[in-house]
Amino acid sequence: MHPQYPAHWEADVVLSDGGTAHVRPIRPDDAGMLRSFYSRLSAESIYFRYFGPRPRLTDKDVAFFTNVDYDNRVALIATIGTEMVAVVRYDRVQPRDHAEVAFLVEDAHQGRGVASVLMEHLRAAARERGIKTFIADVLPGNHRMTGLFRQAGYTAQSQFEDGVVRMTLDLSSTETALEVRLAREHRAEARSIARLLTPESVAVIGASREPGGIGQAVLRNLLAADFTGPVYPVHRQVRAVAGVPAHRSVSAIDGEVDLAVLAVPAEGVLELVEECAQKGVKGLVVVSSGFGETGPEGLARQEELVRIARAYGMRVVGPNCLGIANTDPAVRLNATLAATLPGRGRVGFFSQSGALGTALLQRVAQRGMGISTFVSAGNRADVSGNDLLQYWEEDPATDVILLYLESIGNPRKFTRLARRISRSKPIVVVRSRGVPGGHAAPVLAMPDTALSSLFAQAGVIRVDDLVQLFDVAQLLAHQPLPAGPRVGVVGNSDALTLLAEEACAGAGLEPHPPVNLGARAGAAEFAEALRSVLPEVDAAVAIYMPPIPGDCREVAGALLDAARESGKPVLATFQGRLGMPDELRVPGAPGDESPGRGSIPSYQAPEEAVRALAHVVRYARWRREPVGLVPQVDGIDPAAARRIVADALTGDAGPAAEREIDATALLACYGVEVWPSYVAGDAEEAVALAERLGPPVVVRSADPEHVRRAGTVRVGLTDAAGVRQAYAGLAALLGPGTPLAVQRMAPQPSVPAVAGVTQDRYFGAVVTFGLGEVTARLLGDQAHRLAPLSVEDAAALVRSVRAAPLLFGEYGYQPVAVEALEDLLVRVGLLADALPEVVRMDLDPVLAGASGAVVLGARAVLRPVTTLRPDAGPRRLR
Repeated sequence: MHPQYPAHWEADVVLSDGGTAHVRPIRPDDAGMLRSFYSRLSAESIYFRYFGPRPRLTDKDVAFFTNVDYDNRVALIATIGTEMVAVVRYDRVQPRDHAEVAFLVEDAHQGRGVASVLMEHLRAAARERGIKTFIADVLPGNHRMTGLFRQAGYTAQSQFEDGVVRMTLDLSSTETALEVRLAREHRAEARSIARLLTPESVAVIGASREPGGIGQAVLRNLLAADFTGPVYPVHRQVRAVAGVPAHRSVSAIDGEVDLAVLAVPAEGVLELVEECAQKGVKGLVVVSSGFGETGPEGLARQEELVRIARAYGMRVVGPNCLGIANTDPAVRLNATLAATLPGRGRVGFFSQSGALGTALLQRVAQRGMGISTFVSAGNRADVSGNDLLQYWEEDPATDVILLYLESIGNPRKFTRLARRISRSKPIVVVRSRGVPGGHAAPVLAMPDTALSSLFAQAGVIRVDDLVQLFDVAQLLAHQPLPAGPRVGVVGNSDALTLLAEEACAGAGLEPHPPVNLGARAGAAEFAEALRSVLPEVDAAVAIYMPPIPGDCREVAGALLDAARESGKPVLATFQGRLGMPDELRVPGAPGDESPGRGSIPSYQAPEEAVRALAHVVRYARWRREPVGLVPQVDGIDPAAARRIVADALTGDAGPAAEREIDATALLACYGVEVWPSYVAGDAEEAVALAERLGPPVVVRSADPEHVRRAGTVRVGLTDAAGVRQAYAGLAALLGPGTPLAVQRMAPQPSVPAVAGVTQDRYFGAVVTFGLGEVTARLLGDQAHRLAPLSVEDAAALVRSVRAAPLLFGEYGYQPVAVEALEDLLVRVGLLADALPEVVRMDLDPVLAGASGAVVLGARAVLRPVTTLRPDAGPRRLR
């Protein structure tokens, strides 16, 4: 029987030009594919690989190359469609942690990044098999191969001998190698989306002449938008649609097709995907329904759709989606079902909902906002919000990113990307609480409040509804960021200015006394008031609600002039109008009908303006904070911690699916001391333990379930009589058989806190912090951050809980050593990130006092790791 390889050694990958390929280990039945691949190689490629001419492979060669043991000999191939386009292999040598490595890439696919992505996957497989070093002999003229090794980011050495360059590559992980991998992933995925959004030709498959048909709707919208390239209707029966000659099939089109929109019944989609693949189509938009949202049969069809498309180098938007759009004058793409498309603007918009997409675009247009590009992903079978984030990061036409999310396919990757992108471009998110059918959506192990915490850590602006999404977007797109929370309010309505002031105070802003100009105030009064207020504040809200509507252009001009002179954000409630009134617009670039930078957004009520401003103030504050780096911490021994975990999971009872342990020894490896407690069998043993520890001591329940229960601890015991009385009282309260323990008493006064770790399947390690007060526990007052933590993350985590003022000396409490709590959280985060086997850990209680923080109890739950984290390992499409 032939040996099996691990399933995770197979992957779909994006190449550097945005196309896709499939990576998998070679198999004996690949002999024919290998021969065909070899026949297409140039003499130069063969010479560089074998150091001499080798016009063909013998049967013995083929058998040797296709039969490997997936341990001492491993070969990975890259395929596109039914063809092999590259192969990489290693052969173990002495010493056994070394292996010789060689690459061979078909000439037509060289320069597409195939070798670099294969290198990542081969390295991962080699590391799993205990190989630490690759060795490669390369001819001096083979610059592609020497460049591949030198640019991989790992420690490389080279030596020239006997006309050959011997390169030695240390496979140990390095920061440089990680940066190289992520940079390549970013460029490749951004280009794959660019290919979808900037096609030079579009085919609409299923475009019939029937009124109301979705194919005809997409075709008419493409034509109405004046798409700059050729549009090809495809229908088997009709000769023309909407006055455009139709083709009976995609293959019958005389010319290249970059993008195909599929609007046919779901049962016929897979056949058409195969046809598009043979035509060389670069991307698909599947607006058809009848896939994952309909049940298991539809989900199987959806998975097969993605498998075929990726195998032939295509990305897929959808299925069950609204479509995609690009307002760039050089493209003018409206491949959607929405007849109303907003004009050109600086906002990129991603929506997972196909049904809601039309309404969303209408709302954007009604507000006078513009968009740069729009993608409705529907079931999100392939292209996701993460892909669009990487595209928009590079897109000079996009300043603000809007996301309507119904699920997050790879949350850990999302937060990594968002944390980087938010430093230059704001990301505003609405996430629905439910998950529609058809989405390959993770079930998060954490509450929704935890998701909000992780968004905040990444600088993402999370809003509650679609109205707020657009309220915030129009402010970000057209006004500068505020430098602080001070807000000036100027208006001609006393009631509305007071409402604005109250809204500012309720939103955590710092309102200056409002300026009420009276009902008859005009442009001069508004100009004078704003010019006097703006130097003293960071932003201003102008309220113009005249009792008798009239010509408002002079007032609008005064607002625009004052805002431009100050360089500070100004927003308005302007006659109760919503969006971007013409009077408050600054002209855009030539040929661009969207409002330019400096246009003032208007809101129907001042409370709505203040709410949007509060979101932007918090984002601006996050953006001003330094980019935190995970610190180098003294006194840790990760190797010892790994041994403790391994021993616990393979103990005397044999391998365990899950095991709970005392975490004292594990935490000690990361410099965290857990104060020991000793179980006493009776009152006299408790007295003896107390004398050994020295007063004062506590007697408490040793049952972890009682940690959060009030009345299970007796504190401040200084003599034998007190210990006996405490023991007897707890034994009577908790019942016979409940273990009781004696422990040193922490310095007083102190504030109880709790810290913990959760390994979420999709987010990875998450550190949790809260106070241990009963009220805080009942209210679920906890905050969360992704591990590992920077110093800034730890500081923010401590301050994020609502009860945090108790740590800083408020409400009669004594200030505690907050820096000790922050150090504790950093160390816990490092442990959690390094040991994914620790699926849960609770440090409870932690007592924070003036001199430090003391951990009195810690438990951990361990589980063997069976799957890779979504954001770990070599590049792959998930």
